[in-house]
Amino acid sequence: MPKSSDELRTTSDERLTTFLTNDVFMVPITTFHYLVVAAALFVLGVIGVLTRRNVVIVLMSIELILNAVNLNLVAFSRMWGNLHGQVFSIFVTVDAAAEAAVGLGILIAFFRNKETINVDEIDLLKW
Repeated sequence: MPKSSDELRTTSDERLTTFLTNDVFMVPITTFHYLVVAAALFVLGVIGVLTRRNVVIVLMSIELILNAVNLNLVAFSRMWGNLHGQVFSIFVTVDAAAEAAVGLGILIAFFRNKETINVDEIDLLKW
């Protein structure tokens, strides 16, 4: 039985989906790919810690470093087929959240006293 004209029409989304699933060779994501992304995150975090003077940017850079560590833990956990790295990654994430809360609390206290958030001008603990 011949198909109707509605059944013969295909939308551009359907053609694109067919093209992407049938004609494109997809590279599997390996541990190396995760390590490259984690190294890039780590380098960006280290550059941020070493070059910035704003305390908020420094704290965000430290979070980038911790996220790079978490990505490495999960990637190696996936590679070796156990959950130890993923469990440890959860602990690192909890520690990072606590660090952010305490760091922002200290930052607010410094800002109330000195009215600045530059690293060079914060010397309240010096005698």
